Amino acid sequence: MRGGGFCCLKRDENALTAVIEFLSAFALFLMILTAFLSLAQLQMGSNDPDVDRIDRSAVQGLDRLTSDGGWFVPMGGQGLDYANSTSEWHLLDAVELDSGRVQTGLVKDGILDLQRIEALRNVSEENMALGLGLDVGYTLFLSIEIIESNISSRVGMELFSGGTERATASSSSNANRQFAQGGELLQVVLEVHKGGNKNNDLYLTEIMIRPMSSGPEWIEIYNPNDFALALRGWSLNHTSTSSASNLLFKEGIISGHSTILLTGDASSQDSGNASQVLDLSQESFLGVGSLNLLADGSGTLSLRYTQVDEARPYDVMSVGWGGDSGLFTSLGQSLGADRNSGGTGLNWSVQQTSTPGDYF
Repeated sequence: MRGGGFCCLKRDENALTAVIEFLSAFALFLMILTAFLSLAQLQMGSNDPDVDRIDRSAVQGLDRLTSDGGWFVPMGGQGLDYANSTSEWHLLDAVELDSGRVQTGLVKDGILDLQRIEALRNVSEENMALGLGLDVGYTLFLSIEIIESNISSRVGMELFSGGTERATASSSSNANRQFAQGGELLQVVLEVHKGGNKNNDLYLTEIMIRPMSSGPEWIEIYNPNDFALALRGWSLNHTSTSSASNLLFKEGIISGHSTILLTGDASSQDSGNASQVLDLSQESFLGVGSLNLLADGSGTLSLRYTQVDEARPYDVMSVGWGGDSGLFTSLGQSLGADRNSGGTGLNWSVQQTSTPGDYF
């Protein structure tokens, strides 16, 4: 009996030891698993669906941007005219691109096509976002930079940089891709944001209120952004002691880093290097010859913008002449914004020689 009892006790001690070892190993396994999940959470981010959607949009958008040369589908009478679509979107101007749907692919023969990068200035941020398939309410910022080069002066050169700033958005994500070509390394970075304030900047740069002989009155507007900017939502307001008039733009677009001319007579307008000339002869806002619609004695011209969610416009910039302004012009002289102030138009002066369409 004693012998049998001793044997049983020995077996019980072995089983207890095995149980303790198993529990210890299991506890160690749980610790390793917890650490792994913590690291995975740090690398992958939260499981917030909005964040995951933004991450996916950035990656997919960059893939569409850098996988091929892109395409353009014009707008027809019954909607998008796919029968007349083209892959040569970069050969079209801003007005044509704004009238359809464009996917701005930048790659040709496996490398970035500099001609297509230059053509991005004819595409608005809104149209580009649509072409990349971004959700409604998403904005973007695109930068293309030379990060390595055999020519030291080209390192850090930005070939394109424009869109909505990240700091103004509630959340954002980015994706990047690099291309080695021509002895240089180029980096493309696409940021996708939820919301944010778009860079809707336009400058009044030169106006003609006293044209020579039978010439037209005209207004020059400059777009300082890399992306093209649609004129929808913008307006001009002119006031004088005897009259007031307002012009709301319903269409039109200005290419990036270019000027547009508004004129009382397109047929006689000297356009210089303007990307577009808009004839306002039918709008009763600018005159030609003896038809003086911009009061040449004393008046104020304001450039205004109306936000999508607001009913009333706000003045972006204004210029006044005559009266206490100190600005008085003779025939053929224009009023020009100070080019040394970055185009802000805070300082205006009388230009002895007008330069329509040639702000820079």
